[in-house]
Amino acid sequence: MAKELTRDSYLSKHVGDFPAEITIGAKRYVKVDDLRYGTNPHQSACYYRPEGEAGAIGGMEIMKNGKSGLSQTNLEDISYALNIVKFFDRAACAVMKHVNPSGAAVGLPGESVKSVYLKARDADARAAFGSVVAFNTELDAETAREIMGTFVECVVAPSFAPGVLDIFNDGETYKLNKHIRIIRCGAISTLPRYVGEGKPEHNTMKVLADGSLVVAQPLLTSLHGVEDLVPAEAENKRCGFQKSTVEATEQQKHDLLAAWYINLSVRSNGVVIMKDGQTLSVGTGEQDRVGAIEQAIAKFSQKYSGTGVLQDSVMSSDGFFPFEDGVETAAKAGVTAIIAPSGSLRDADVIKRANELGVALYHAPERIFSHH
Repeated sequence: MAKELTRDSYLSKHVGDFPAEITIGAKRYVKVDDLRYGTNPHQSACYYRPEGEAGAIGGMEIMKNGKSGLSQTNLEDISYALNIVKFFDRAACAVMKHVNPSGAAVGLPGESVKSVYLKARDADARAAFGSVVAFNTELDAETAREIMGTFVECVVAPSFAPGVLDIFNDGETYKLNKHIRIIRCGAISTLPRYVGEGKPEHNTMKVLADGSLVVAQPLLTSLHGVEDLVPAEAENKRCGFQKSTVEATEQQKHDLLAAWYINLSVRSNGVVIMKDGQTLSVGTGEQDRVGAIEQAIAKFSQKYSGTGVLQDSVMSSDGFFPFEDGVETAAKAGVTAIIAPSGSLRDADVIKRANELGVALYHAPERIFSHH
C-alpha cells in the first residue's frame, strides 16, 4: 500500500518547482510560501501575492502552525470564508469545508461572538469537523475555548483578544486540536464587495486542461443593503403582468440579503436557507435548481444541530427559477421569502404562484453562479 506523503517528504522532492515570481500581464506576483500540497497530496503547490501589496490573504500572519503547513484547499477555504464575512458590519462567522460553507451566521443585536460561531458550526456540525473557520471581528477567549472543543483545521480572524493564543496553544487540555492553525488575516476591508470595486488583481483565473487561461472579473454584487431589495415583477402572454404582493418582515429582509451574500461563495447550482441570522442549510453543486432546494431541505432534516425550524425561513437562489416547482418545493418546507434573479420566460408564472403560496419574492439584479 502506498504511503501518504508528509509535508517534509513531499517538499523535499518538490521545493523549487515554482519560480520566486511570476508576471501575468502587467502584474507581478511574488512567491509567499510552498504549500503542504495542492488539492491532493500528489500535487505540488505554492502561493503568490501581488508584489508590494499585503491583502487580506496575501498579508496574513501565521500565529500558530499545525503539524504541517497550509494546503491549497486550506487557502481556498480561507479565501471563500473571508469572502462571506467581508459583507457584514456585525459579527459574522463562516465555517468552510471543501470550498463550500457548511454554515454561516451573522450576529443579531447584542449577540456574542461565541453564539454566532455556534450557529455557524451547528448548521451542519458533522460537516464542520475539520473545517476552516473565519471571523470578521476580534476573537475572544470564550469563543476560542468553544472552538477547541471540536476538531478544526484553521481559524482566521483579524485580531485576537489577550490570552486567546494561550488557549489555542494549550495542546494538553485540548488534545484533539493541538495541531490547529491560527491565522491573523490582513485587512478584510481590502476585499471588494460590490460591482465596480474590483481591481485587476481581483480578477479570477481558470486554467483549462491544455493550459489555456480564462480571466474574468471577480464575482461581486450590486445589492448594497435591504433598501435595494425589489419585489419581483414580470409579464408574459400566459399570465399578463404579475408583481409580488407578499411583504417580508424586516428581519427576513436582512436574512435575504445575508443569504444572497453567502450564496456568492456557494458552488452552483446553490441555494441558502436562512433564519434569524443563521444558515439553516446550504444546497450546493446540483445540476438543477429544484435539486439544490431538495438537497438543502434534506440536509436540514438530517444534519442540522440547532433547535430551529424551516417555518418562516428565507432562501436565496443563485439563478432564476425556470418553473414554479422551485418555489413550490421551498414553500412546502416552510420558506416564506425568497430572493433570486429574474431571467426565465416563466418569471410571471413563478411570481403568480409565489403570491398564491404566500411567499414574498424579490428579484436580484444579477445572477451569481460560482462554478468553482
